[in-house]
Amino acid sequence: MYGVTITEIISKMGLRNMTPEIDTDKIVVSHPDVNRPALQLTGFFEHFDNERVQIIGNVEQAYLSTLSNERKQVIYDRLLSSQIPCLIYSRAMEPDEDMLARADYYGVPCLVSSKTTSDLMAEIIRWLNVKLAPCISIHGVLVDVFGEGVLIMGESGIGKSEAALELIKRGHRLVTDDVVELRRVSDETLVGSAPDITRYFIELRGIGIIDVKTMFGVESVKDSQQVDMVIKLEDWNKDKEYDRLGLEDQYTEFLGNKVVCHSIPIRPGRNLAIIVESAAVNHRQKKMGYNAAQELYNRVQANLSRQGI
Repeated sequence: MYGVTITEIISKMGLRNMTPEIDTDKIVVSHPDVNRPALQLTGFFEHFDNERVQIIGNVEQAYLSTLSNERKQVIYDRLLSSQIPCLIYSRAMEPDEDMLARADYYGVPCLVSSKTTSDLMAEIIRWLNVKLAPCISIHGVLVDVFGEGVLIMGESGIGKSEAALELIKRGHRLVTDDVVELRRVSDETLVGSAPDITRYFIELRGIGIIDVKTMFGVESVKDSQQVDMVIKLEDWNKDKEYDRLGLEDQYTEFLGNKVVCHSIPIRPGRNLAIIVESAAVNHRQKKMGYNAAQELYNRVQANLSRQGI
């Protein structure tokens, strides 16, 4: 599992750092969930998830205001000495001087957000789930085609990048070329993105590297995209049986998640961009309840029945 520094959280969530003297680059969060330490503020620390980001909301702050200074100092010491990664105050509430002094002593960053507690928790959990998800790097091209994430795979030189370039010219968006970082953000969802070093670049043999964002504009690129289907390009083999109806979907697996997969044979003259577009639209139709192959099969069966066969 990857780690996320507190510095990254501050930048992504737009937080105000009340303890700038603490080096937030060295504090790493490796758990995607968050915690509101309500019970801990009453003194109950059994089963405390101290690895999680801790959030102080309106209720917690209201409870703290009822405590005596002596009791608050005891609670602050126990909470901050438990090696929590950070403490975030929502609704633009600010920690008191005692909290800041102990946070500085124990090296726990105190941060402030203007968001409501529920919105802040949901946004942090969603973002951390993506950043900390299991991740692999594979060879391929990921393109957003009509809102469907199409992962184009195949051997080097088979035409993946050329197909992606033609799709971009037809108004679709590039996510990444050559290297795709896949993250399993849930049991059903894979999200693909580009490594920082190759983002927005495409390699075309014989031409070199082109910058898609600069050449075609910001509307031609996208930072990340859910992977909805895989298209595997392969050299035409006359002895191989290819699926001509598509009644049953074929799947490939990444990180334990299954993704619909189509094997497309390559011959001179085939327009890969149109084939990919058609596959994406057909996949959307299936998700919306219409299967063209099944419709043809039903018509054939009905025609046979009328003929008494």
